[in-house]
Amino acid sequence: MKQNVMLTVASLLSMLFFTFHLTDDIIRGFEKGGVSNLTAVPIFVVWLYGTLVLAERRSGYVIMLLGSLLGLAVPVLHMRGAGVGEIAKSSGGFLFVWTLLAIGVTSLFSLILSARGLWSRQWAQSR
Repeated sequence: MKQNVMLTVASLLSMLFFTFHLTDDIIRGFEKGGVSNLTAVPIFVVWLYGTLVLAERRSGYVIMLLGSLLGLAVPVLHMRGAGVGEIAKSSGGFLFVWTLLAIGVTSLFSLILSARGLWSRQWAQSR
């Protein structure tokens, strides 16, 4: 499978898992369910635009790299917080923890592939 196809799929999966997790955070009361959560919409739109429209361009790689870093922050922040063990035991805890792990895996994979894409573009232009 081509690297750009893998990066696109991994980035889209990261966004999907991130939205599932944000929804779960709102349902559990970690995030307020108000208008302030709508700030996530333009962030996801830019990330989606970078993934689908700007693919194979430097700006697309940068956007996907930043989105991957954002996605990696989610499991780190949640796992460092108190009460994750209690959430895991509650109703829907499996989905909560699974989305944390899925976001971590797909975001790290996207980060690696977008960094490789930026690195290879840098060397291709210097030749």
